[in-house]
Amino acid sequence: MQRKVQRSLTQLIFFLCILFFILYLNRPQRNQDKLFAWTKVRYKTTSAIIPETRGICPGLAGSTKPALVVSRVAADGNPSWLENLRAKYHVCIYNVDAPTNKESNLFQVPANRGHEAMTYLTFLIDNYDDIPSAGAVFVHGSRWAWHNDAPDYDNAALLAALDVRRALQPAGYHNLRCDWSTGTCPSSVPAQGSLEMRLQSAVAPWSPRAASDMALPKALAHIFGGDVDEALSSQIERQVHLHLGRNDAVRAQCCAQFVVSRERVWQHTRAEYVALRQWLLDGSDDGVARRMRVDEKAAPGDDLIAGRVLSYLWHILFAPFEEDGINLMALNRFACPTAEECYCRLYGRCALKCRGPASCSGQYRVPHNYKLPADWAETHS
Repeated sequence: MQRKVQRSLTQLIFFLCILFFILYLNRPQRNQDKLFAWTKVRYKTTSAIIPETRGICPGLAGSTKPALVVSRVAADGNPSWLENLRAKYHVCIYNVDAPTNKESNLFQVPANRGHEAMTYLTFLIDNYDDIPSAGAVFVHGSRWAWHNDAPDYDNAALLAALDVRRALQPAGYHNLRCDWSTGTCPSSVPAQGSLEMRLQSAVAPWSPRAASDMALPKALAHIFGGDVDEALSSQIERQVHLHLGRNDAVRAQCCAQFVVSRERVWQHTRAEYVALRQWLLDGSDDGVARRMRVDEKAAPGDDLIAGRVLSYLWHILFAPFEEDGINLMALNRFACPTAEECYCRLYGRCALKCRGPASCSGQYRVPHNYKLPADWAETHS
């Protein structure tokens, strides 16, 4: 009997030690007001292959309209819905899964890689000097999509209503989503480097969300600290950080549709966008760039994960920052304005009934299984 009591007591002590250790690892950090060295893309490719210029959008240099950069694939359906938007935007449509036309240097990307990110980066690289003074809007190629922040999920209506000028005031960047669902804005979403996120990834290894969140901390360090040697890295870490701590959460809206000013684009050099695109290409095995070893610094080989990592990066690239670094708390506030403020500023939907900062009544809800019914386009056009 005494041995059973001793064994139970030992097991209890062992359990409590593990529990306290987990709580210790996830304890709140005292200094949440951190600076990060995410102001310059420092990734260095080892590939000798840099894609040629084939992504020019003609007419940008003299355009007074904001550019509308559209990343589409054949599965997105008929692009005719974009025609009515040409009066408002200078439309640049990239068909990323179309065959390469070596006789042309227009509207082409070097690879169908990273989802919309390859189009966005190619546009920024090949049209860098000609970004309109009115800014640019970046969107996916499907008119009807579950993530479009409208009651009927219609991107044509969103883009028609979008007030680009107001959206760019005062910071020069804004995600097109206002509702916080499916992003990392809610405080309930665990930090990317936390033990809780690691456990989620272990329990659901098939989840692209968990996998991309797990990949984000390392990706940020490689993208923004790629050519920093170890001695300099230690010096940087004492002043500003390269690596996310366990409780450092990057808050971001979902789904990589946004508006950005020319000034925010030009706060990075063209060479930085080339480097970021090479980070994406170097992780691929499609013949465009050589396959990197898995222990190197390129993007994850899984295209879905690589694309999702970049979808959480745009607001970091285009955030207003000081030379000494990006303040994480300020960055998170910048990334996640309240839904009420966002709907009013971007789309003129004001005086809404909103349930806290994350959502407003009647504006958006996540469809079942993140999918629209197969006949949605036919029944809503």
